[in-house]
Amino acid sequence: MSALERQTGTRLTGTQEAFALHRRINRTASDYPRDSSVPALFAASAARDPDAPAVVQGGRAYTYGELDRLSNGLARRLLAEGFPPGSIVGVCLTRSPELIVALLAVLKCGGAYLPFDVGWPDERLHGLFTDADCRWVLTDRHEQLSQRLSECQVIAVEGKLEEVETAPAVETTGDSLAYINFTSGSTGRPKGVAVRHRSIARLVLGARFARLDADSRLLQLAPVTFDAATFEIWGALLNGGTCVLYPEGLVRLSRLGRVIDEHGVTVVFLTTALFNAVVDEAPEAVDGTETVLMGGELHSIPHVAAALRRYGPGRLVHVYGPTEATTFATYHPVDRLLPDSGLLPIGTPIQNTRLYVIDGDTLCEPGRTGEICLAGDGLSPGYVGMPELTADRFVERLVDGVTERLYRTGDHGTLLPDGSPVFQGRDDDQVKINGFRIELGEVAHHLDHHPSVRRSHVTVSSARGERALVAFVVTDDQSVTPTSLRHHLRTRLPAYLVPARIHLCEVLPLTTTGKVDGRALLAAHDSHTPPPAAPAARPVASRD
Repeated sequence: MSALERQTGTRLTGTQEAFALHRRINRTASDYPRDSSVPALFAASAARDPDAPAVVQGGRAYTYGELDRLSNGLARRLLAEGFPPGSIVGVCLTRSPELIVALLAVLKCGGAYLPFDVGWPDERLHGLFTDADCRWVLTDRHEQLSQRLSECQVIAVEGKLEEVETAPAVETTGDSLAYINFTSGSTGRPKGVAVRHRSIARLVLGARFARLDADSRLLQLAPVTFDAATFEIWGALLNGGTCVLYPEGLVRLSRLGRVIDEHGVTVVFLTTALFNAVVDEAPEAVDGTETVLMGGELHSIPHVAAALRRYGPGRLVHVYGPTEATTFATYHPVDRLLPDSGLLPIGTPIQNTRLYVIDGDTLCEPGRTGEICLAGDGLSPGYVGMPELTADRFVERLVDGVTERLYRTGDHGTLLPDGSPVFQGRDDDQVKINGFRIELGEVAHHLDHHPSVRRSHVTVSSARGERALVAFVVTDDQSVTPTSLRHHLRTRLPAYLVPARIHLCEVLPLTTTGKVDGRALLAAHDSHTPPPAAPAARPVASRD
């Protein structure tokens, strides 16, 4: 190994065809203000047209000028309370214009926001806040959270907020930390993914996957704890467009269409499950949009085909990306389907993003399966307080003479001849349901820590076309019930990590290799089990 290789990591080898194809798909460099912070970019939007609508929810609206002044006021209030710039602020507000004020205020006073849900159990909240060293909270539930988070300075964001003309004189750059999203962790400990200001700018400025400008109206539909909200909020506000806030927590398909039509929404992101529901139940809901982005879990070709027939080419875009690469990493305009393939590519890299398919230390040519690795300005600096995991997932490799910092996604893919990668699954137990990344091991970890549980197995059922978490538990305690086990999990996990069904078993059958036979368990129970309850994390109602 040469001295250069020792300094930069392993050199990737490969055929000329492999290198040529990767060079072609990775020509994504595009000029953008990579050293600017989100507040600076927002200030530029506000200066261009201070009277333009920035945030709209029903009959309420803030112009860019109002949002600028209100966030200045809240930022100065935080600083007056003694907030140290560079610290982490927990943010827990219902979807509202004040939520956007709070996020922008945290960034303006040099902080990074940590969005969380009031429904998360105390044990989980304390663990998250300890890992992130979060001692400040902005919320519209002051009384409730000040008791639960007594170690934090909890500040109420309620009533009439003060407007201040000038922002605090706090310097932030593209390299500053903007927010932390926590995702499921296989050891039972959630992983805090840190994201820089630069990564947000790289996602939404000069976007290849949708038109984002002053005339764009983006629907803000995702929970703020879900990284899709990064695109929905800042995709509008850093381009001078309008962020249209969905008025409720429960997504109702009939209401969805009315909100889109009433506010002239041009771009909407739907998780795969919600996209399928729209196609099945209310395809007219997104008729008026310009672009429908969809992704977050395995696609359904029949649903995509039905959508393509209704909306036509130029409207649907399949997007892919882990939180560690800031929301979206690739895009695939769905203008046609590959005949008889059953495949929907995850697409080529978005602006200022690079993708490599790697098998060991070899760059893959078309047809060879490898791990999907990502590079570029969207990459997280790593996991909060987890240096070993960060070193394992974020690695340096010498690629075609250039040192790349790569994020190893754990997803496997194969490149088509045109360079589009097709997802081929994972070799661990990470899954996605309703767009939320779930480590089955985290759920099993907490089940196994129940004093009466001898063994458990957690998997995903796709019975009746609905993906849902299912757990199988062996216990010798006759007093244990699925309800009591679900209660045990609810005191430790967010609702989206609690299985929709828990089955009590005498034994867990094994395969010939000695592993739990999940297929046999599902086959034995799915045929006579009622449909799962709608996931609490992002429920979809019927047409009404």
